[in-house]
Amino acid sequence: MMSRLRLQPEGHLVNRIGWLRAAVLGANDGIISIASLIVGVAAAATTQNAVLIAAIAGLVAGAMSMATGEYVSVSSQSDTERADLALERKELSNNPAYELNELAEIYVKRGVDRVLARQVAQQLMAKDALGAHARDELGISEITTARPLQAALTSAASFSVGAAMPLFVIIVSPRDALVPIEFAACLCFLALLGAVGAKAGGATIWRATIRVTFWGALAMALTAGIGKLFGTVV
Repeated sequence: MMSRLRLQPEGHLVNRIGWLRAAVLGANDGIISIASLIVGVAAAATTQNAVLIAAIAGLVAGAMSMATGEYVSVSSQSDTERADLALERKELSNNPAYELNELAEIYVKRGVDRVLARQVAQQLMAKDALGAHARDELGISEITTARPLQAALTSAASFSVGAAMPLFVIIVSPRDALVPIEFAACLCFLALLGAVGAKAGGATIWRATIRVTFWGALAMALTAGIGKLFGTVV
């Protein structure tokens, strides 16, 4: 009976962390940024067309900014990882005995018997010395490896999707009620985003929803307060 059992690969949610973080950040930024922009322009502009043009310009500029920012920041992480791997490769070449002891000591600190830890380190280094040190000494793995292009495209796309939601509200809302409708709709969008993000990441839905909605509401309230401070009546 037991001989027939086969190990099945587990699908862990942590595998989604690379794109999920960028997607939630981008969509959240898109909703809040464009909704705040719409509220500010709607309070000052006389035509709905002017508000729509400003929102479209904000969508394009924001998507490009998100893509550029993510690409630059994640590229910096990737550069650091490559530099660390190059240094580790050099150390493995110059002093393999020390690196073997170092790897074995890592396993000892994790609770492995010292003799067994050395055997494990020897076997892993015989197969892939750099990979073993990358995972267990540097904390670099396939899951956590920086992917600049993926992060940039995910952020730009998610920002655009998020920004399109408050932008759509302009089209379907009457001009004289645009500001309150935009506020209410944006809070609903943020709540939906929090729920979807929590579901994808395996987190508690109500907690993520409240967190995203609260900070989004605070951001819009501060924006409205600044507008009122400078003489704009919302």
